[in-house]
Amino acid sequence: MDDAQLLRYSRQIMLPEVDAEGQDRLLGASALIVGLGGLGSPAAMYLAAAGVGKLVVSDFDTVDLSNLQRQIAFDTADIGRGKAEACTGRLRRMNPDVRIEPVSERLSASALEEWAGAVDVVLDCSDNFATRFAVNAACVATRTPLVSGAAIRFEGQLAVFTPGDGVNPCYNCLYPQGGELDGSCARNGVVAALPGVIGSMQALEAIKLLLGLPTVRSDRLVVFDALRLEWHEVRLGRNPSCPTCGQR
Repeated sequence: MDDAQLLRYSRQIMLPEVDAEGQDRLLGASALIVGLGGLGSPAAMYLAAAGVGKLVVSDFDTVDLSNLQRQIAFDTADIGRGKAEACTGRLRRMNPDVRIEPVSERLSASALEEWAGAVDVVLDCSDNFATRFAVNAACVATRTPLVSGAAIRFEGQLAVFTPGDGVNPCYNCLYPQGGELDGSCARNGVVAALPGVIGSMQALEAIKLLLGLPTVRSDRLVVFDALRLEWHEVRLGRNPSCPTCGQR
């Protein structure tokens, strides 16, 4: 690191869990962020601020006025622009150390698997079950750690999955495919700050994974009740009959 980088990341380097070696590790790391909405906006911004060396930011949608209540990577001038392009500009202005690669098309299963295999961690910041299952399958196939988040109404959820160890569950172990309800914000609404809470926690867990900290747990789902400001933890177990990870 040069002097400017040492100053930029000084408050993080001060932490014994990080120090200069950990910061170098972050600068050499990469992450794929799928979805740049209410969750992906703060997640991408905090990963860029923390100095994660390469971020692949993926979203095929464009910025809409209704997004601005919670999607903090964008402002009014971005309305009509592609989210991946607009977010890339914001992140590059925040931290020129970080290489940003925008992906503006809808990713196929094969493309998801290719990208997942090319990065150190994947953050699922999408808002629909079809994408979540596809991202999970790609991470299981490539054995890439996955940080999954969700936020709707006044409830948030967070889980970390580390596929490939034959012990811990994957997303499909938790949620079976088929017959899912539409859980999007467009149909159900979401309070403004809630996605920021969950997206920031996704970035935090991703940073811990990239640093190799032993405190990351892959056996639980954390549920946040924003109305009552309460956290609940649900223990997770691997489903040996899971159609995604059961045979791996």
